[in-house]
Order: sequence, then C-alpha cells, then structure tokens
Amino acid sequence: MKTRELWYVIVALVALNILTALYFMTKSGTASGFPVDEETVATVGKSTITREEWLKVLESRYGEDTLRELVNQEVISHLAKKYDVKVPKTDVERELRIFQTTYGGSAPDQQNMKSWKKQIELSLLLEELLTKDAVVSEAELKSFYGKNKSMYEVPAAVHLSHIIVKTSAEAKRAIKELKEGSDFATLARERSIDEFTAAEGGELGFIQDGDERFPEAYITAAAKLKTGEWSSPIETEEGYAIIKLHDRLNEKKYTFKEVKREIRRQIALAQLGMPPTASTLWDEAGVEWFYGK
Repeated sequence: MKTRELWYVIVALVALNILTALYFMTKSGTASGFPVDEETVATVGKSTITREEWLKVLESRYGEDTLRELVNQEVISHLAKKYDVKVPKTDVERELRIFQTTYGGSAPDQQNMKSWKKQIELSLLLEELLTKDAVVSEAELKSFYGKNKSMYEVPAAVHLSHIIVKTSAEAKRAIKELKEGSDFATLARERSIDEFTAAEGGELGFIQDGDERFPEAYITAAAKLKTGEWSSPIETEEGYAIIKLHDRLNEKKYTFKEVKREIRRQIALAQLGMPPTASTLWDEAGVEWFYGK
C-alpha cells in the first residue's frame, strides 16, 4: 500500500511539472500584463530573452520527463481498451479516501479532484494490465485478507483549516470578524502566525485522532462542529487557534468482497518482484518516441 501511495505522490509531482511546462510553452501574448511579441518573452535593460531560448531551456529541463509521462498515460489507456480492462469507480474512490485520510491529503477542488481520480484510475489500470494473466486462488485471497485486515480499515478523519494568533484578544477579534462575514481563508492569510499554513489559507488537510502534528484539542473541538462551522479559540503552545471544519469522513472497514480485486493485484504484483511501471508495456503498445531507445 505504501508503494502505491508514494507512486501517487510522484505522479502528482510529475503531472505538476507537465502542466507547468505546457502552460509556459503555450502561453503567448502577455504575461502578468507584460507586453511581448512573438519572439521576445522578457527584457532586462537592453537585453532580451527570446521565446526560442525560453522553450529550449524548458525542453532541456522538462522535455523528456514530460513526454515520458504522457506516453505512459497513453500506453495504459491504449492497452486497457485493447484488452477491455476496467477499474470499478468504487476502487478509485476507496484509494482516494485511503490516500486522503492516511497521508493527510486535503480535499481537492472539483478540477483537482478529477485529476487525482484520473491518476488513481491510471495506476490501478496499470496494475490490472500487469497482472491480467496472473492466477491467484480464492484460498490465497482470503488468507491474505485475514492476515492484513488492518490495511482495509480506514480510520475516521476530519478536514480542517486553522488560524493561529498570539493572544486571546486577537482570537476573539478574529471570531468577531468571521461572524461579520470575513472569509476564513483570507483571514488565515492575513492573521495566522503559522508560517507553514498561512499562505494556504490555513489548510491542514484531513487529520485523524492521534495525529501528533496537531493538538488533540483540534479533534475534540471538531467533533462538536458541523460542516462549515468554526470553533471557539483553542489554547495551544503557539498561541490561540480557531479551526474550521470542511468535511468529516467516518471510519470505514472494507469487506473481503469489496477489496478482493485489490488483494489479487497486490499478490500478483508481489509475484512479479518489481514495482509497477508502464515502461514494461512500451514494446507491446508499439511505442516510438523522440528520445529513441
């Protein structure tokens, strides 16, 4: 399970590089209000940086990795259609939930949620493709489930944001402004002394009971809140915190039937003795690319 979650993180970072590179490669006209022509993207005194120079640097830094990731995605999609391999939506939802609750992932907005689900679906499709011919007995599946039930028990978690200020008076002032209609995220950016979360509007992501990164009082206070509500000031080592509840996920224990396919993939992948990678399928998909062998 940890290997897959790490794979998700790596894929997300690669995807971010892809989006960044594509954004800059396709952007033209003006940038941040700065007028440029087709050839010049920046001027420094009397010197200029041309679009060609810019794109060459982008390609040298991101080109091969970006193209490889795009090829991998296409290989998985192509072979999934060829062999009629599909992944149930319930499997994708389960993996997203496990990632969020176990690794503290925040609840993405609608666009990012779609992207995350797509990445998870691709990873599961890849596993299905790599293990499609594997044979695992029912006895092996049930034995694995019996020995590893905890892997399929997702604890309850709450998605929170917080604002931390130095004094009780500042906390009460912040509460007053929230009641008057101030936006919680904006107030966190302006007032919170937590340098790690202030710039993100106080975003903490999903946290579980016993998470040592945050005061236990956060979980206690969150239990009394409804979605969208904020707490009274909570005294902490750093000062006074106000938390906001965005979402609550209840504890979930998955049955053998719900995770049977997942277990089959895990056992089969272990038998392969290597991490899942789309590059092993390139020849089968008939890949030819710019960077050669």
